[in-house]
Amino acid sequence: MRIAHLSDLHILNLDGAVPGRLFNKRLTGYANLKLKRGHKHKPEPVRLALQALAELKVDHLVITGDVSNLALEGEFDRVVELLTTATSLPASAISLVPGNHDVYTRGSQRKNRFATWFAPFLTNDLKSVTGDGAFPFVHLRGPLAIIGLSTAVPQLPFVAAGRLGSAQTSLLAALLAHPEVAKRTRIILQHHPIDNPANRVKSLLEGLSDADEELAVLAGKPAVLLHGHWHRRMRRNVKTVQGANLDVIGATSASLLHEDSAKMAGFNLLDFDPSGTLNAVSTAHFDPTSKEFTVSPLG
Repeated sequence: MRIAHLSDLHILNLDGAVPGRLFNKRLTGYANLKLKRGHKHKPEPVRLALQALAELKVDHLVITGDVSNLALEGEFDRVVELLTTATSLPASAISLVPGNHDVYTRGSQRKNRFATWFAPFLTNDLKSVTGDGAFPFVHLRGPLAIIGLSTAVPQLPFVAAGRLGSAQTSLLAALLAHPEVAKRTRIILQHHPIDNPANRVKSLLEGLSDADEELAVLAGKPAVLLHGHWHRRMRRNVKTVQGANLDVIGATSASLLHEDSAKMAGFNLLDFDPSGTLNAVSTAHFDPTSKEFTVSPLG
């Protein structure tokens, strides 16, 4: 079974962004778009990546957040259009979770905008455990249990930190204990990495505030954790408090044109054998000149 891991699409669409809707945290985000982000994040690599999935024989697509820039309806519309037209995968073969840009304001959180727009991709195979909330969810696919978490919460301007919250952490523990999950390889999807930056200030501004609580829940339960947020393709081994191994894999931004190969647009590929063992992890780099992807091993 092959999984493609994309993240941080940062699709922009300012339709409907009337001035009144920009006089909040979006004002700083809009300024960032004009001064910096808008010149580096382009939709073309995202569209081409989605189109490449069939040729690469991908069975399942996961996206770990920040599909939008400002959590506007028009941006979500464009992402749904991409997911339904640029790839031949059905909704049941796509799992995605929100990033901090997808819950950019308290209004977007209050209206449950992300969960409403992307409901076809957020179905839950174990609602009897989690209840009616959107997160966490689990997709049982062959030898894999794909668990989607939301670390996205609205924050003050210039703060991009995330939080799971005690309710979601408790439900995660219940899911991990369920026999249908326990017998499968656990794939955790979340936007923020579980290993916070060493710098205390950077951790407060960009990290996961309750990472230690999540690590405690994952103690003794080996898993693969996929994330975005740092716009860098990377792989490392993280130990839980009981010594279990977490294979933590980060994807770069699927839309970012950058001179650093670790950050250049692309996506990751994970290959599992029929027993659920992760056999190989590779990464696809986008070439802006040829408009093609070059696949090489990661980690």
